Amino acid sequence: MTFGVALAILGAALAALMAGIGSAKGVGLVGEAAAGVVSVDPSKFSKMLILQLLPGTQGLYGLLTAVLLLSRIGVIGGNMAAITSAQGFAFLAAALPIGIVGLFSGIAQGKTAAAGVGIVAKKPEESGKGVIMAAMVETYAILALLVSILAIYNIKF
Repeated sequence: MTFGVALAILGAALAALMAGIGSAKGVGLVGEAAAGVVSVDPSKFSKMLILQLLPGTQGLYGLLTAVLLLSRIGVIGGNMAAITSAQGFAFLAAALPIGIVGLFSGIAQGKTAAAGVGIVAKKPEESGKGVIMAAMVETYAILALLVSILAIYNIKF
């Protein structure tokens, strides 16, 4: 394995790890808030679950980026490419947008969705507003995913 391949694999690992950490933290924040509401009114579980699922997407975006990167360099599917150190650094840099934005947006989305739990607790018929507020944070994770994917597929080797 070349140093370039190691750098690219590091990029894939960081995309999955950082975005996954953001999602885990975000989902946990919402779960803590939702558990209190559900303990008082179990009929609100499904609305709470929707809010809790939202911050989990960043982890999926990080995983998707990692799989696409590893596939692009041939780690997945065999026939590993011989890439230079410069190309390895490029792949590492390409993975960072979703890794970094996924980390922070997963946590921010969790905080926003946890606030949405308060809406559902008091006015369950207004749950859509809480979902929309949390979904707004998702926009930036999607943009970062797009940047990472475009960068990964435009590195020449």
